[in-house]
Amino acid sequence: MVTLPSDVAFTPAVKAVQTAKGSRAAYERMERGRGWQSEVLPDLREFLSSLDMFYLGTATAEGQPYIQYRGGPPGFLKPIGPHTLAFAGFAGNRQYLSVGNLSENPRVFLFLMDYENRRRVKVWGRGRVVEGDNDLNSKLTDPSYSAQVERAIVIDVEAWDVNCPQHIHRRIPELKIQATIDHLQRKIDTLKTRLGNAS
Repeated sequence: MVTLPSDVAFTPAVKAVQTAKGSRAAYERMERGRGWQSEVLPDLREFLSSLDMFYLGTATAEGQPYIQYRGGPPGFLKPIGPHTLAFAGFAGNRQYLSVGNLSENPRVFLFLMDYENRRRVKVWGRGRVVEGDNDLNSKLTDPSYSAQVERAIVIDVEAWDVNCPQHIHRRIPELKIQATIDHLQRKIDTLKTRLGNAS
């Protein structure tokens, strides 16, 4: 039985391993303190506002896991309630693995990565596919993003936690560095022209 948000991940088997490996006491202190959250708090909202990708984990009824990369415009994973997130399902390769998995097993896991700032957030919840809800789709759509919206995926958040930055390799989005690359390329072209004229 889940009594704390972290119990969704810290199952009895996990707690037994934590005890055996010596980390359980620290996690018990965390659980008595702020602990993990189930409400979409302002710090999570802020994190989501610039996020342009995440990894979505679903599983079949038998528990076979599947991880899918989801990308979109910054902020496309949106809070739509105090314990609810949603995103537009864009047209893709038409395999429908996540949609099929959600039809028989609502458990989802979101791995939210901010490679630039070396931050990650883990979200556990229950997901559902919402087809044909034009009002919801319009709330999740960014007119500047050209992908076709086919459906909405809604996630009822059971727990979320900010994970440590250890071992996250820093990566910077192309959009943020393209202007610098273009500026440097113009400088290189100018220097090449000057050198060519000097010879």
